[in-house]
Amino acid sequence: MGGTLSSLHARLFRRFTGMGKFGLVWCGQVVTLIGNSVLRFSLVIQAWTVDHQATQVVALSLCALLPQMLLSPTAGAIVDRCRKRTALQLADAGGLVAVAAMTAVYFLGDLHLWQVYLTVALLGAAAAFQFPALSSAVPMLVGKDQLQRANGLLATAKSVADVGGPALAGLLVVTGGLGAVLWIDLVSFAVALLTVRLVRLRGDEPGEAGARKRLGADSLEGLRYLFAQPSLRGLILVFFTVNLVMVFGFAVVQPMILARTGSEVSVLASVNAGIGVGGITGGLLLAAWGGPKNRVRGMMLGVVGMCVSAQIVMAMVHGVVAWTAAILVGALIMPIVNGSMQSIIQTKVPEERQGRVFGAVMFVSQISSPVAMAFSGPLADHVFEPQAAAGTGLAGLLRPLVGTGPGSGMAAMLLVAGLLGAAAALWGLARRAVRDIDVLTPDLEKQPAGG
Repeated sequence: MGGTLSSLHARLFRRFTGMGKFGLVWCGQVVTLIGNSVLRFSLVIQAWTVDHQATQVVALSLCALLPQMLLSPTAGAIVDRCRKRTALQLADAGGLVAVAAMTAVYFLGDLHLWQVYLTVALLGAAAAFQFPALSSAVPMLVGKDQLQRANGLLATAKSVADVGGPALAGLLVVTGGLGAVLWIDLVSFAVALLTVRLVRLRGDEPGEAGARKRLGADSLEGLRYLFAQPSLRGLILVFFTVNLVMVFGFAVVQPMILARTGSEVSVLASVNAGIGVGGITGGLLLAAWGGPKNRVRGMMLGVVGMCVSAQIVMAMVHGVVAWTAAILVGALIMPIVNGSMQSIIQTKVPEERQGRVFGAVMFVSQISSPVAMAFSGPLADHVFEPQAAAGTGLAGLLRPLVGTGPGSGMAAMLLVAGLLGAAAALWGLARRAVRDIDVLTPDLEKQPAGG
């Protein structure tokens, strides 16, 4: 038994050999992600306590999302013009300055809601640089065979922050107030800056390609590159479509649960905890496993699995245990899907273009979110829920599958979204340009010189 355990430990150790530099950067990212999650949740509480209006909370979310989405192509272009290590430090320094300014205003006793919105917008802008900088730095920190493990660990870091941040924020707001939260977030940014400062990235040189173009034109280069490559174009279009319909469905999960349970907040908390546990488990699984060898097939079948579990089954079952289990499985699969996507970009796009391409990927994936959310709410309130109550239309047709009563119309929306998402993934897998991406667009070391 002892020999078997020793052998297992040795195999696990070998799988993570050569990831020391990445591990140091990763630790810094875990700390700052948790710090940001604590601050974000605390600011939601702050916004709500002003006048108890949901509009204030929604506006806070938009302040975080829109700058990150709109700036990501330009941020990617800037990332490609400088060293990736410098870009990472600038992103962390930007967040540090924004939080430091808010901390100073808070302790001067003159903090207003508009200043909270401004700080959140500045943090969103810093995040626009963080994603392309970190994603394009990963290949400089680990070998190709470790890319999916590294991406899995990054997904785990985000899930840990999503689970631990709100819990820690609740404790800190009660015991130390917003001031304690701000100090902790400042320290987290300082830790992230320090870990990046201690690491040297392999082959990290300032880019030259963007220097010959204006920044505005260079910002669109990532989109042009994606759409000029048939396989990458097909992949990103499938990714956009899947994200659009899945966000459309996920937007009604929380109100659906509240409607079906008579506003039982404890049930909703359990389901949200399932998302976090699933995300952490999936990230660790990807890190230990290394991901599917056929990344496109793994990604598309993973999307199908997510749609079936977290949307179709979620819409059809009842009760906290069934809901939590269904969404946990979907959340577990998500890091494998996202890690495969990142690995494809990291191995098929030249390093000097990766910042712009990752910026474009972020833009394309996030632009679908506000569109989906803008339509899902009104459709739930004015179309699907009334149809479910009257037993008419599509919601009435799906009654045998989703049941009746409050929330059944939103369950019908979730079911339809799951079917459309799974169909989009299978459509992508059926297209040769996407399915055979490794043949049509080989990894960089397999491409001919100048290709």
